[in-house]
Amino acid sequence: MKDRVYVCHTYYHVYVACLKELNLSEKERKKADLVLSTMSNDFGDLKSRALGCGLFDQVYMFEEKEDVNFPEVMKYHKDRGNLFFNMLARIKYTKLLGKMQQDYVPVDFKEYKDVYVFCDSDPIGYYLSYKKIHYHALEDGLDCLSTYDTARYDNRGHFGLKAFLAAKNLIFIQNGWAKYCLDMEVNDLSVLPYPCPKYIERPRKALVDNLSVEGKDILVKLFIEDLEEIKTKISAGNGRNTILLLTEPLCELDVRERIFKDCIELYGKIDGEEPVVLIKPHPRDVLDYRKVFPEYIVLDGKFPMEVLNFIPGLRFRKVISVFTVVHAIQFAEEIVYLGEEFMDGYEKPELHRQNEMI
Repeated sequence: MKDRVYVCHTYYHVYVACLKELNLSEKERKKADLVLSTMSNDFGDLKSRALGCGLFDQVYMFEEKEDVNFPEVMKYHKDRGNLFFNMLARIKYTKLLGKMQQDYVPVDFKEYKDVYVFCDSDPIGYYLSYKKIHYHALEDGLDCLSTYDTARYDNRGHFGLKAFLAAKNLIFIQNGWAKYCLDMEVNDLSVLPYPCPKYIERPRKALVDNLSVEGKDILVKLFIEDLEEIKTKISAGNGRNTILLLTEPLCELDVRERIFKDCIELYGKIDGEEPVVLIKPHPRDVLDYRKVFPEYIVLDGKFPMEVLNFIPGLRFRKVISVFTVVHAIQFAEEIVYLGEEFMDGYEKPELHRQNEMI
């Protein structure tokens, strides 16, 4: 039996997996494998860098397939207008979607003592339940369930019945409700509006506080390919006030462009002065910020924002965020978190106030 494996869908997932490994003793390192799902993220050459960082034994690419790739699965993904018939179709959908992943899964998960899965709402969760493999779930993003409990939102109406069926492995529900999910790690139980008996609190801050200088250096080298270029861009202000804008894949592209233009216009000035603006695109944000904002400095988007904490001497006067949870940021004098009321001006509230719709 191998010790453990992490299934990651985003750079942030890999970051948390690294934090967990760096909090183990050195003799425990290189006993974990890493599986990178290509379903929703381009990891570039992260595989080779992860293999060389000293934390993982093997790194695998996983060509995870969404349900839309299988017509035989999608025929069960239709509203039949009746709860009973919908549940019958969902039972078939659940098993078939899991089964269809078999040709793409790169490892035998039964060979591991512990399987850790970020975002088990993706087909990997269905696959593990189909194969009856126990696993540990981890929250998709920092405190993300505080604003969007996807398990309850996706299963509005008769949630108790659906949770019962999930506990019997007849249907699948993510985030701690599946039969073969042992537990789900979350950062902070106190901010979650809806309970789940399998939630366990594992504060990210404790993992970060325990990092050594060597551990921080490992993270910076793993995630940031062009460190010197980034340092040069950040120092471009020559001592002037610098602002970091964190983007997110919000709304349609034209609306997204307007959102971030407004962010800079409304919150960019410092004491009436024009600052130096740096834009950090979200790894899954496809808007071409270099084209849209040629007057600003655009950083590489393919690294988790938290790694900036570990660059010595890095400091921003202000960081602006719409929904990205920012309380882990240590490199800013001021943080502007805009949140749901700000977004109400750009799209219908029900599109981003999901927990209020449960």
